[in-house]
Amino acid sequence: MASRFHRWQPASDGYRASSSTHELRVRSPGRGIFRVTLAPAGHPTVPSPAIADPHADGLPLRLAEGERAFETDHGRLGVALSPLSVALDGCSGLEIHPNEAGWRLKLALAPGDRCFGLGEKTGFLDKRGRTYVMWNTDDPSPHVDTLDPMYVSIPWLIVQTEQDAWGLFLDDPTRTTWSLGDREPGMAVVETPRAHLDLYLVAGPTLADLVERYTELTGRMSLPPRWSLGYQQSRWSYPSAEALREVAREYRDRDIPLDVLYADIDYMNGYRVFTWDPERFKDPERLVSDLRAEGIRLVPIVDPGVKKDAAFPVFADGLTRDYFCLDPDGVPFIGEVWPEDVAFPDFVRPEVRRWWGDMHRAYVDLGIEGIWNDMNEPATFNTVSKTLPENARHGADGEVPHAEVHNLYGSYMGQATREGLLRLRPNQRPFILSRAGFAGIQRHAALWTGDNFSIWHHLELSLPMVMNLGLSGVAFVGPDVGGFSGDGTGELLVRWTQLGAFTPFFRNHSAKGTRYQEPWQFGPEIEELCRQAIRRRYEWLPYMYTAFWRCSLTGEPIMRPLVYDFPADPVVASMCEQAMIGRQLLIAPILRPGVTQRPVYLPEGVWYDVWTDERTSGGAWTVAAASLETIPAFVRAGSVIPRGPWAGSTEGLRGDHLELHVYPGDLLSGEWYDDDGQSLDHLQGAYEHWRATGSVAGDGLTLELEQLHSGLPARQRCLSLVLHGATEASHMSFGGTAVPFEVRGTALRCEVELKPGTWIIRGLT
Repeated sequence: MASRFHRWQPASDGYRASSSTHELRVRSPGRGIFRVTLAPAGHPTVPSPAIADPHADGLPLRLAEGERAFETDHGRLGVALSPLSVALDGCSGLEIHPNEAGWRLKLALAPGDRCFGLGEKTGFLDKRGRTYVMWNTDDPSPHVDTLDPMYVSIPWLIVQTEQDAWGLFLDDPTRTTWSLGDREPGMAVVETPRAHLDLYLVAGPTLADLVERYTELTGRMSLPPRWSLGYQQSRWSYPSAEALREVAREYRDRDIPLDVLYADIDYMNGYRVFTWDPERFKDPERLVSDLRAEGIRLVPIVDPGVKKDAAFPVFADGLTRDYFCLDPDGVPFIGEVWPEDVAFPDFVRPEVRRWWGDMHRAYVDLGIEGIWNDMNEPATFNTVSKTLPENARHGADGEVPHAEVHNLYGSYMGQATREGLLRLRPNQRPFILSRAGFAGIQRHAALWTGDNFSIWHHLELSLPMVMNLGLSGVAFVGPDVGGFSGDGTGELLVRWTQLGAFTPFFRNHSAKGTRYQEPWQFGPEIEELCRQAIRRRYEWLPYMYTAFWRCSLTGEPIMRPLVYDFPADPVVASMCEQAMIGRQLLIAPILRPGVTQRPVYLPEGVWYDVWTDERTSGGAWTVAAASLETIPAFVRAGSVIPRGPWAGSTEGLRGDHLELHVYPGDLLSGEWYDDDGQSLDHLQGAYEHWRATGSVAGDGLTLELEQLHSGLPARQRCLSLVLHGATEASHMSFGGTAVPFEVRGTALRCEVELKPGTWIIRGLT
């Protein structure tokens, strides 16, 4: 138990106060961010792998209010030493109490406060009213609303008050518990068993501010390869190379776009990682090459469990190097996964991560560009906890108990894989997909939300889960489209595919023993509807890719709740059955069978129906038609949306043809980002950034297209302007030259050469 603290003293990176048993430190690692650490005397807090740059210089702190507060130019933190509490300016105080070996944090919640974030959790968007545990777990139970914990632990809580929002990040990979008004009504109570308390308080006032600052702290997603944004197909398992070839042929023959096929665990020789079955996958290099010729990447699964087999080189080498996790007796811990007895690499150690990353040469030499990490909670079949025992050991001397680093295991594996691919494929963007992770996983991998079921409720649950992960820094995420376990219907697959076309990660995945759920498995009508939805993804990729780029710069979620963009609207405060995609597109997916219309709330402003161009005033509910062919979708008036023609894969997208879809409003704005989609050259300026701005007055429209950055080789390209909600014009010019146009339904369309210039349109009706 911490005794009374003495006066504050300056420290190299902030201030500290000491007691006879503990040391308390306060520092500011970034704008609006305060770090509070509390550790036993003589045991300083060590750098955390969750933090993007743990050694970065912080901001200078100033003592204020007679040593009762700290200030920077970007925020203020009040601190009381007895009893110990901290509070951001204008926010409720967070009390800090000793609790057995660890700490107990208490925060009063006002009646109108809402709780967001916490990463991958079931239930609605607002997490208030339940207790959550941070402990990465492979639980095959149905993902009902009360299932907890799951595969990913992100101890980042956003408190949205009626005035603003602020965040609390507990950088603690142990088993922490978060009771949000559940065990103590009106109180959020956070408990950790760890003696070291490492706490960050992040000021808003908006959700956008919070996510930007949190991802400044824990890192941001690197811009992924463009092909990883395309449609992806998987199954546990396609049993042979020929089966994978057949799936690829079906997609190409049926004219359904596809960018990725996955090889699940049955491709391996006895489930040994980095191997191929010598009979069913005799020539993996040719398989990869043949698929690649069709514009399809093959992504193999890689689990952490290494088969215990003295004749298996990976196991033998890891054993010789002492690279595996240990049991309490100091010998390699042996668990049970698909290969039966396995050892687990100790990814906590940098030398083990490098060793594991270099093992991926076995894939890279075949032409493979992406890796799928599964079972990395880590999962085992032979323990009650379904993971390594808490007294298993990590570290070169076995000095770190598993309980201290459990939630880091998946992130460390993702880091090892990503860094390995970057070494083996210099200047090429890697794609890593992970099931497990901790805060900061977005720096290493994309996530999918695990083993969901082919039921309508899981389609609905995927929305708040993906959105809260986005608010928790993980933007490149999505559910298994169609559901993983159980047999779905054709209607469910259509509705899920329509939603998947707009989720950041877009993969159809199903389990062994269930119905195959490729689009053609449900008959011609369902196939055609899925084909339309998948093509839609490719048509919208210029907009989506621009949103990914924006996320890589600021952390801005690609798919987010409406409250992110409309914080002052009380109707959307906890809404999670609709979502914003980027800044300008609102979707309202169908979540029940047999439904052909649904209520949609449109925030203030004017909105265009994406399919009919009908204009509707916001700040009110409307009823949207939703035949099986469509997902209700609306664009803000004033938006300029980059789109393009669909293609069979991202490689077939026409980089020489861009469409700008203009939805008239008083003011017009939009942007478009592009690069080679594959290399890291964009980090050295090899990209293009365009901006469109303009206005509408009376029956006239002016739109200026500017090239803000030109870092790609010049080439002649076609630009189509599509002006929605207009059926006639008396004059249209671009760059001072009159251009012909035509009317297609409810839109005007013209084509010009893509270059900076100004459109002037008169006589609009």
